Amino acid sequence: MKRAKRAAPGSLPVLGLLLLAALPALWTVLLRREAATQRELDLEPRSPAGLPPGRWGWGRSSAARDEPGGGGQKTFRALLALPAAGQEEQGGERRFAASGSQPPADAASPVERGIFWSRELEEQVPPGFAEEEAVAWLSAARAARVASLERGGCGRSSNRLARLSDGSRACVRYGINPEQIQGEALSYHLAGVLGIQERLPPMALALVEARGQQWEPVREELRGSHWVEGAVVSLTRWVDNLTAVVAPAPWGAEAGAGRWLQPLSAGELGVLPPSQLVELVQWSDLILFDYLTANFDRLVSNFFSLQWDPRVMGRATSNLLRAPDGGLVFMDNEAGLVHGYRLLAMWDPYNESLLRSICVFREGTARRVAELHRRRSAAAELRRRYRAREPLWARLGFLSERQAELLQARVDFVHRHIAHCRAQAAVL
Repeated sequence: MKRAKRAAPGSLPVLGLLLLAALPALWTVLLRREAATQRELDLEPRSPAGLPPGRWGWGRSSAARDEPGGGGQKTFRALLALPAAGQEEQGGERRFAASGSQPPADAASPVERGIFWSRELEEQVPPGFAEEEAVAWLSAARAARVASLERGGCGRSSNRLARLSDGSRACVRYGINPEQIQGEALSYHLAGVLGIQERLPPMALALVEARGQQWEPVREELRGSHWVEGAVVSLTRWVDNLTAVVAPAPWGAEAGAGRWLQPLSAGELGVLPPSQLVELVQWSDLILFDYLTANFDRLVSNFFSLQWDPRVMGRATSNLLRAPDGGLVFMDNEAGLVHGYRLLAMWDPYNESLLRSICVFREGTARRVAELHRRRSAAAELRRRYRAREPLWARLGFLSERQAELLQARVDFVHRHIAHCRAQAAVL
């Protein structure tokens, strides 16, 4: 009986080497399969489970839906926390995915000293409503007669679109209660104190008097409006060709899809195109402004709507529109200061989270906040400006003592947050 031949010497080591050589290819296949699975998971709709429980509020206001030019726009679902991100298109939406690409070596940084938008970038921000232009319009609007009143285009059904005798148009807003018109007026002038009033359309107060010279041509229309004689309304300059605005990252679809809010920090901004950076400059002012006024009727209202509409963050932001030159227009601020302060317990978790999501600011805005903090003069400066620039200020009055204290406390909180961002930038 013949014995089986033994394997030739060295055959087993050779086989082992062949198996080792095949491992990298097998590993690559497994990694690709895992990456593909992860991409599918990332593109699946997410529930709003990442939002703080029990912190819900009002939905989008009718004013936001009825503003002119409310068309839809794509959202760019960028995660600014991803370093060295490159752009790619997926499912019709612009996304930012990790890549090895870096901005050009000679590209100017969009951030200076760690927390301030660069001067070059700020110079690219559309100018908005220049102060001289606003003063001229307000003077003309106060002197003009109301030639006609029309329904639609200005929010609530109680509001009207007015055609003035000088040929201009204005939204006439009639508040459900006086504090809404007071909040609109005080928010407008607080924006002036902060140096960002150019982002708000010019606004003046007017007294409804059916037999007065200003309203005499529309006496019949006033009878059908159910406005109260002697009520104070606001006249806001009408702006043509405004379009809807979708929240960018970190306040957009990804933030509302379980990730909550990513910090808007300096380190991840260099890969974004200039047009998006210019918009983010304006958003940083908006987030700060809405925190100070406790305005819950803009981005906060969209966060609330996530409980029944998980895609709401990819839709238009309430009471925020874009002018043809790309400038953002902060519309309908009547929820600010008075009404917003009364509902702080319900809405402050949202506004505070939004504020903490930014660590890059316009230097001029940060300087104004620092001055108001140092002098503890927020309410005093707002009152001084309001009385000097609004002839009807006494009809609505000013903030209560408690509201004035809240305004100063919120200024102090913003100042501390900016200082925290500066400290963080110093150690990076």
